[in-house]
Amino acid sequence: MRTLILISMLMAPSMALAHASEQGFVLLLPTDVYITAGVACVALTVVLLVLTPARLAKGIFHPIPLLPRPQLPLHHLSSCAAALLLAILVWIGFTGSRDPLVNPLPLFIWTVWWVGLVSLQGLLGNLWRWINPWTGPAALLSRLTGLRAPYRYPRFLGFAPAIVIFLAFAILLLADPAPADPARLALFAGGYWYATLLGLVLFGPRWLIRAEALTILMRTYARVSLLGRKGPGLALGLSGWKIIARPRVPLGLAIFILILLGTGSFDGLNETFWWFGQLGLNPLEFPGRSAVVTQTILGLIAANTLLIAAFCLSIWLGLRISHADMSLTQAFCLFAPSILPIAFGYHVAHYLTSFMVDSQYALKAVNDPLNTGANLLGLGQFYVTTGFFNTPGTVRTIWLTQAGAVVIGHVIAILLAHALALHAFGTRRRAALSQAPLALFMVFYTFFGLWLLASPRGL
Repeated sequence: MRTLILISMLMAPSMALAHASEQGFVLLLPTDVYITAGVACVALTVVLLVLTPARLAKGIFHPIPLLPRPQLPLHHLSSCAAALLLAILVWIGFTGSRDPLVNPLPLFIWTVWWVGLVSLQGLLGNLWRWINPWTGPAALLSRLTGLRAPYRYPRFLGFAPAIVIFLAFAILLLADPAPADPARLALFAGGYWYATLLGLVLFGPRWLIRAEALTILMRTYARVSLLGRKGPGLALGLSGWKIIARPRVPLGLAIFILILLGTGSFDGLNETFWWFGQLGLNPLEFPGRSAVVTQTILGLIAANTLLIAAFCLSIWLGLRISHADMSLTQAFCLFAPSILPIAFGYHVAHYLTSFMVDSQYALKAVNDPLNTGANLLGLGQFYVTTGFFNTPGTVRTIWLTQAGAVVIGHVIAILLAHALALHAFGTRRRAALSQAPLALFMVFYTFFGLWLLASPRGL
């Protein structure tokens, strides 16, 4: 019966956009074996770290210097080009096809940016500096008018506006009845661009690094990238080496980091049969997103609250066990960045299957952006394929790639947290004791993340 349900889900036509929609196929794989192996790998990392010399545990995050960083002040020019591209996409969103798989605006926002560019940001470094659609126009306005920002950003606000804006973005992504509707998305995207530009003009660059959620998100994920700036040049290192270089973050940014993980986790949880069971709904007869807007918003808030509480409890227990002379707030700000590899790994894993499908629609949209029969890229009659979901070999490869991203993210997070503890507490014994509760938390989260990937979906 379980197999028949799965086959019916795979054969039913569905719209793959903004969410991983092909998760049910993993029911045919021995996911319990893979989950056990993944959790065991993370648990073994914890054990090995206890026996690893402190010098070696710190040294794995030392970056390797590469070529000197090119000094090309072209980022304002590329920013203006990105703003122009966004303006064109918003115009097409209002005037083009209402089909989100044909209109390029939803495809570029939910597939190219939210999945593709965020993933590249976490792998290659701060690409957002070159494609941020606000810095160039703001610099151009300043040069043309000769005016500087008239106000100073209020320090008491901290990162609160960014947290609120990101939660609003998450609500649009998860709870809005039609997040991919081109006209609605054009209204949101265009309005947010103007509002952010206004904040940048009034408060200066500090608005971007304290209040603008998307820039903060991209800069935060850039901290786990392999490539980065070190002195006058570029360097390559294990994911997290930039966090070791600048370990402690402000409290507001630490909370923002935990919300990244909590939101990503709930993005997977709210599609599972388990979640629909909690709502009293039949996942195979889903009434539509409009029927669960309130439940989704409350679930999102609850998921983030529980995650922050569990993380705080783990940190507090570690401080008590190790008798560390550090406040809970200081420890929270120190160890919160160690969660970033987990959040990034799950982002990649969760959206991999949707990207494999929707990136093809995005390519078609570039080839014919106005849906007039154009052939800009010379693709001709280009057909979207989902054939990689139909054979056991490719299905296994896809799921193991997803599971690998989750497990690798947790392993790096444990290594990173231990290295941070060694820098903070000095001795290997105190570092290990302080990290014991947090390590258990990460082992449990490994199981949770892999369970999410293997769970059947109701959307």
